Amino acid sequence: MNTIGLVAFALVGAAKGIREEFDIFGISVVGLVTAFGGGATRDVLVGRTPLALQSMGEVSLGFLGVGLALLLSVLLESPDDHPITLVADAIGLAAFATAGAIVATEAGVSPFGIVTVATINAVGGGAYADILLDRSPFILFEDFYATAAVLGGSTYWLVTAAGAAGGLTAAACAGMTVGTRLLAVTYGWHLPTAQMLGLAQEN
Repeated sequence: MNTIGLVAFALVGAAKGIREEFDIFGISVVGLVTAFGGGATRDVLVGRTPLALQSMGEVSLGFLGVGLALLLSVLLESPDDHPITLVADAIGLAAFATAGAIVATEAGVSPFGIVTVATINAVGGGAYADILLDRSPFILFEDFYATAAVLGGSTYWLVTAAGAAGGLTAAACAGMTVGTRLLAVTYGWHLPTAQMLGLAQEN
């Protein structure tokens, strides 16, 4: 799960850097931050050294994703919103939500902690990347994105509490996350804003 997420998110982050016309270094930084930001935060929360600092293999996977993004930028006109990138993003989201839920469960945190760590693992890197891109983290106002990770983490805990085997819980989390994210992209799902609910005045 971690391997899939690293490659997919590095690709997605690098594609954003390409769109902003960053140089190769900038593209690599955004790609790697997207890939490792959430996992590093997860590891700090559960009290262990981030995996990205323990093995060159982890960093190599991140650079593989960056390289794939550069290749797609040559082959495709708009790689950051191409279906390949959108599907990769959904797969990365599911993989990282599942990896986060597994790590949190092994750390013995509460059910709320499992869902929280799963969500942070899934969306933290993207939030950090948006800060580098000088914009508000899109997970706070755009798309049905972080919600998919929350649903995935919740599913992991519920299936675990029901006594299912580890492989089934991981599959349930990944399936819920990637399924809801792809449905949201397909049908344009969004959570309502306070203005939409009539709770605040629009400017």
